Amino acid sequence: MGNSMRTVRIGNGAGFWGDNLDAPRLLAEAGRLDYLTLEYLAELTMSILAHQRSRDVETGYVGDFPTVVESLLPTLRSQPELRIVTNAGGMNPAGCARRVAEILAVGDLADMRIAAVSGDDLTAAIDEHLAAGEVFSHLETGQPLGDLRERVVSANAYLGAAGIVEALANDARVVITGRVADASLVLGPALHEFGWDQNDWQRLAGATVAGHLVECGAQLTGGMNSTWTSETPLANLGYPIAELSEDGTAIVTKADETDGRVTCETVSEQLIYEIGDPAHYLTPDVDADFSQVALEEVGPDRVRVSGAQGNPAPERLKVSLAYSDGWKASGMLVVAGRDCAAKAKIAGQMLLDRVQRAGFKLDRTLVECLGAGDSMPGIALGTGDPWEVVLRVSAFDSRRVAVERFCREFAPLVTSGPPGVTGYTGARARAQRVLAYWPTTIARGAVTPHVTVKTATEWTT
Repeated sequence: MGNSMRTVRIGNGAGFWGDNLDAPRLLAEAGRLDYLTLEYLAELTMSILAHQRSRDVETGYVGDFPTVVESLLPTLRSQPELRIVTNAGGMNPAGCARRVAEILAVGDLADMRIAAVSGDDLTAAIDEHLAAGEVFSHLETGQPLGDLRERVVSANAYLGAAGIVEALANDARVVITGRVADASLVLGPALHEFGWDQNDWQRLAGATVAGHLVECGAQLTGGMNSTWTSETPLANLGYPIAELSEDGTAIVTKADETDGRVTCETVSEQLIYEIGDPAHYLTPDVDADFSQVALEEVGPDRVRVSGAQGNPAPERLKVSLAYSDGWKASGMLVVAGRDCAAKAKIAGQMLLDRVQRAGFKLDRTLVECLGAGDSMPGIALGTGDPWEVVLRVSAFDSRRVAVERFCREFAPLVTSGPPGVTGYTGARARAQRVLAYWPTTIARGAVTPHVTVKTATEWTT
C-alpha cells in the first residue's frame, strides 16, 4: 500500500448485543476513526427484539445503543467528522432514531443528522409475498413455510450496503439500520468514501473481508484466541480497526496502548469464523471468495489483508424468520459431596418423574451435570471425581402450564432429594416463549431499503 493511497479508518466497538458498553467510547477516543461501527444483531437477537416489540411498539431496538450514544456525546462534539453506522435499529430503526435524537438534542447536538434505514422487515407483507409466488422454503431442508405462516412472529431480509450509502450521501452522522449483513456496515462507508462502482466485485469483496474481520469485535484482537495464556492481558482489550484502502485491501489493527494483539493468528481465526464455503461467502452485496486471501504482518499489531476475489451478488437475499414454537425453561442446583455427579443425575430424573406424576409428560427434556463433563461430551476429563457439580435440567413443551409445573420442582429437591443438594443458584426458573428460527430466502427485487434522514430536532417533533 503506497503512502499516497487514500485510506478510511473504520473501528468496530461492538460484536453483539451485550458487548462491553465502554468499548465504543474508548475506541472512538483513541482510535482516530472516520467511522465507528457497532454490530449488534444475530438471529436470536432479532427474535428477542420481535418479542419486545410485540409488548411495546415503541421498543424493538437494541437498548444498549442509546446508552452508548450518551457516553459518546463529548467525542461527537470534539470529533465533528466522526460518523456512526450501526444495526442497532433491529425491528424498529425509526424508534431507535427518535430515542437517539432525544439524547443528541439534550447534548447540544440538535442539528446532527440521523438516518433510519428500514425495508428489511417483511413480517406484515408475508401473505403478499406468498401470493406473488414466494414459498419461503427452509434453507437446509427445502420444506415450504406452509402452515407455520400462522405462527410467524418476525421475518427480516438481510439488506446490503445500499441504504447506508444513501444515508451517508445525505449527510447523516448517525446511521441506524435494521437487519443488514454484518460486513455491510463497513462496506457502506467504503462505497461512500471511495465511490466504487456497485459492480466492482473485487473491491467490494475486499471491503467485505475487512467487515467480516472486525464484525465480532474483540475476537480479532485476541479475545477467544486459541494461543491465549494467563500471561496474555485482556482487561483493557482493544477493539478492532480496519484501515481500508481505495484498492480494496486493508490493514487491520487496534488502538495503541490497549491490551490484546493483532497477528496473522488472531486474524486467520476470525477470517474462518462463521463461514460456510470460503470460496463463496454470500452477502447481499457480493459473492466474496476468501480462499485466496493473504495475510502479512507489516508492523506491531498491524496485519495487511489482500487477495479477496469477488463474484456478482446472489439473486436471492437471506431472510431470518422466527415463529412461535412452545415454551421452555432451565433451572440449576448445586450438588456437593461424595458421588455428587451420580447424585445430581438421580436428582434430575427425580424432578422429571415428579412432573410426570403431576400429569405432564414433557415434550423434550435434558439433564446435565456441569463439572462432570456434560458441557464437553466426548472430551476426556482428568482423573478423580469432582466434589461439587451444577445440576442443570431443561425442558420444552407446547403447553405453558406444563413448563410452569416443571419450574416448581427444583426447590423441593433441597429437602426431598439426595444429600448435598443446595439451592444457592438464583430465583425459580421461569417459563419462556420459544421463538424458533426458520432460515429462508427471498428474491432480491422484492426488497427495497427505505432511508429517512432528519436532524435530531426533526426526529423529536
